[in-house]
Amino acid sequence: MLVSMKELLDHANKYNYAVMAPNIFYELDARSCICAAEEMNAPLILDVEFGSHPDIITQGWHLRQLAEISAVPVAINQDHGTDFTHAIAAIRAGYTSIMADRSFLPYEENAAQVKELVKIAHAVGVSVEAELGHVGSVDDDPNDRKKSFTRPDEAKRYVEETGVDCLAVAIGTAHGLYKGTPTLDFELLKELKETLKMPLVLHGGSGTGDDNIRKACSMGINKVNLCSELLQHTYMKLQSIDWKNDDLELMAHHYQEGYAERLKEYFVLSGSEGKAWKPEKTAGLKDRKIVFGEGERKVRFL
Repeated sequence: MLVSMKELLDHANKYNYAVMAPNIFYELDARSCICAAEEMNAPLILDVEFGSHPDIITQGWHLRQLAEISAVPVAINQDHGTDFTHAIAAIRAGYTSIMADRSFLPYEENAAQVKELVKIAHAVGVSVEAELGHVGSVDDDPNDRKKSFTRPDEAKRYVEETGVDCLAVAIGTAHGLYKGTPTLDFELLKELKETLKMPLVLHGGSGTGDDNIRKACSMGINKVNLCSELLQHTYMKLQSIDWKNDDLELMAHHYQEGYAERLKEYFVLSGSEGKAWKPEKTAGLKDRKIVFGEGERKVRFL
């Protein structure tokens, strides 16, 4: 079932859990994530960073088709769109949400540009995520990252000025794989949630630590972005296989398994397991069948 990200996150905000948002690149990992979500009966957001696929229009069509036949609600979100044209391309491609990331700009420019994109996106039923403060890289100095934490008073003003549907906040995470476990500012998260009372997003979920993720999702984080850890787990899965020449045709299957294994654990940590609402008359990807003449065969996706 294809839905807007706002619908998913409003539900998560109301029932105090987080929707997982794995980054996907091609049809293989998109199918893997959806099948994993169906198995766990969890809602799902497919995050796609602009430029990660050579043809956003064709990719958007494929993702919409997969989402529409899924047995769980699925949103398609452009991750870290940093230019006006990125947002318009995603809307044309059929994404149900865009992230208008202007966190690298001064406050006034950030708010002005995001407000314009909110007006455009909302006019065609597309939800908008933005970021205030700045979630940097694991290579950044931790002290510099702390200076970029989201400030509750500024965040309240920002949400009122822009009209965004959810806000990515900086509370101690970073993009990439950490060398250790990061320290999250849970007191800041509590203050942000009490001040904004809206869906909050955690970027840089990979390697944040199971306890940190579980606690953050219980305290008001409603969307968790995940990429590096899924890629790392998939790589380790492929490395563990004793490959033979005639096994190469199974590479896609093993790739999908690796991507799904760790993601399913995150559905539990985020509290989203069992939170999906199912559409009628939809079997889902895992039970999809293709008819050939007089017979039929079940398609193996995972």
